[in-house]
Amino acid sequence: MAGKGKVCLAYSGGLDTSCILAWLLEEGYEVVAYMANIGQEEDFEAARDKALKIGATKVYIEDLRKEFVEGVVFSAVQANALYEGVYLLGTSLARPVITKTQIRIANAEGCDFVSHGCTGKGNDQVRFELGYYAIDPSIKVIAPWRIPEFFERFPGRPALLDYAAKKGIPVFQTAAKPWSTDENLYHISYEAGILEDPNVTPPKDMWKLITDPEDAPTTPERISIHFENGKPVKVVNKGDGKTCTDGLDLFLYLNHLGRKHGVGRIDIVENRFIGIKSRGCYETPGGTILRAAHVDIEGLTLDREVRRLRDQFSQRLSEIIYNGFWFSPEREFIMAAVEQSQQTVSGTVHLKLYKGNVIIEGRESAISLYDDKIASMDIAGGFNPGDSDGFIKINAIRLKAYVAQKTKVTGSGF
Repeated sequence: MAGKGKVCLAYSGGLDTSCILAWLLEEGYEVVAYMANIGQEEDFEAARDKALKIGATKVYIEDLRKEFVEGVVFSAVQANALYEGVYLLGTSLARPVITKTQIRIANAEGCDFVSHGCTGKGNDQVRFELGYYAIDPSIKVIAPWRIPEFFERFPGRPALLDYAAKKGIPVFQTAAKPWSTDENLYHISYEAGILEDPNVTPPKDMWKLITDPEDAPTTPERISIHFENGKPVKVVNKGDGKTCTDGLDLFLYLNHLGRKHGVGRIDIVENRFIGIKSRGCYETPGGTILRAAHVDIEGLTLDREVRRLRDQFSQRLSEIIYNGFWFSPEREFIMAAVEQSQQTVSGTVHLKLYKGNVIIEGRESAISLYDDKIASMDIAGGFNPGDSDGFIKINAIRLKAYVAQKTKVTGSGF
């Protein structure tokens, strides 16, 4: 049927991968389409039908939501992973789960190649392909957006839209709304189109998941999140008593509450791994709530010096994940250290969700490091205030020496 071999294509059902599927068939490949269900709001059966109508010989749809949440997202929560201090890594975290399953399917189907729809300027091409090669070093990759015959024929989305129309491929993108989205259970991202001007305010109808904070309910919602070893194990709504304990269920519920109350929307300019600055808009409702709660419970239960070291690791880990090195020795090393640090991070955080805000209202833990007697300003609690005198004088030795040195060099101190 196909003279050039068999390809397993990571297929989203959107504009790019639908056109890539048709193009691969034109080029003489047999194509097996693979869709990962990682929580995106998608009509998977409609997407299956579309791929088959375009010409895919087989379509795999794999439900990876539980693996994604419990195996990847919760690990990121333990680490407080945050790229450049603001981005919760929603796209980056999904890629290891997708690539691992894609390689499994490709091997089971006897595919000669794997393929994806990532652009030649973005981060995702790196994430996908580093994952492919780590899992199966012998695999061959077709990256259409880096092949001149493809990118010269399709220099942008207008050309893809024209091609889709000629091929009779239905797409959701239009010339009026050409931005690209990537959605999963953790978040949705928006880029391209009018968003490429970093000074253009996103139109209100672009945002898909989260209620605009201005339109969110005027009545706050109060919840409790229970952690064990740094991972959430239970969510309780203090208003109606709803309780979730299954990992996937509690995350879906936090997503629901975050969306309802306008939590988790950001608009940023970030640094891509390949050296280009990129404007991205993101909605991460449940993840934003979880991170705020986890940071807070660590304040009560995690040793100061361990927390400082873990924070240093977390910054590096965020870069490692963002850049696509999930299947690397450095990621495994840091995550092992993070997991060790979380052995005491157990307890409950009480939160209020209100018009885009996650407000901490209290926290408790049976293994808290907080001692109310020592911390009290009203009683001694076994702490001798006189001990502070020597503590201050010892710490001042270095400063006195520095001022003396500076005076010799510049003729004056501060």
